[in-house]
Amino acid sequence: MRSRNPVFSRRGFSRDNGYAGFNTAPQAGGPAVATQGNPYAQPTGGQYAQNPYAQNPYAQQDLQYGAPPQAPAAAGRMTIDDVVLRTASTLGVLILTAALSWALLPVDDANISRSYGIGIGAALIGMVLAFVQSFKRKASPALILTYAAFEGVFLGVVSNIVDNRIASGAAMQAVIGTMAVFAGVLIAYKAGWIRVNRRFYGFVMAAALGFILLMTVNLLFAVFGGGDGLGFRSGALGVVFGVIGIILGACFLALDFKQVEDGVAYGAPREEAWLAAFGLTLTLVWIYMEFLRIISILNSND
Repeated sequence: MRSRNPVFSRRGFSRDNGYAGFNTAPQAGGPAVATQGNPYAQPTGGQYAQNPYAQNPYAQQDLQYGAPPQAPAAAGRMTIDDVVLRTASTLGVLILTAALSWALLPVDDANISRSYGIGIGAALIGMVLAFVQSFKRKASPALILTYAAFEGVFLGVVSNIVDNRIASGAAMQAVIGTMAVFAGVLIAYKAGWIRVNRRFYGFVMAAALGFILLMTVNLLFAVFGGGDGLGFRSGALGVVFGVIGIILGACFLALDFKQVEDGVAYGAPREEAWLAAFGLTLTLVWIYMEFLRIISILNSND
């Protein structure tokens, strides 16, 4: 049974089979695909339980010529193109609203409070929408795109503040850094230098949980105690934790790539491509914000 929480299921997590693809490798047309390790398998015992492609009208013709039966192109199944298109759409909405908020919400002395307030409000709305989508059983394209729109407003305001009041060019540097991490992890993953398995998944989730709890405690101390809280987000310690955050983001990218690879291999429904786009967007935003924070700290100490 697949987890009902897409926070886990979007990365191929299955309660019965563990992390998808860790127990068995996908074998097209074999019974293992229908019964072991495949979160998208058809129920066993049905009409096509032994051969999921038995409904292929060309199967008998193939057998007559001595060739193994070939599966027809699966309609409504996720492909790499689906993931690329939906990720591009989600990031496109985010970049568009970020550019608009940068242009329409000035951060000079007279307007910075209002603009910052709008940015924080957009961030809170985006966070709520992200949580709603995370606990929905199925992907909602409208919800994901709306999240991207509000997240873009927040990123536009914050980037504008950092770029114009703390470190000129910080936003572009953070974008380049994020793109470099994405490209590096993708190359390492495709080359097999990063092996995403159950141990890797468990380590990343435990490390991320600890990181988030520590940052939450630091935020609470900052809100109720004033100053920089426990100092985890400022000075040299802030840079160290920023680097840790980027490393965690890179690990989540590897999990995202694994989810996409497994989804395509196991014939996931096409709607899963929206969950993949949602996960990639969350991870890229995480990495971008960590880069922006490090650049801010380094320049504020000059």
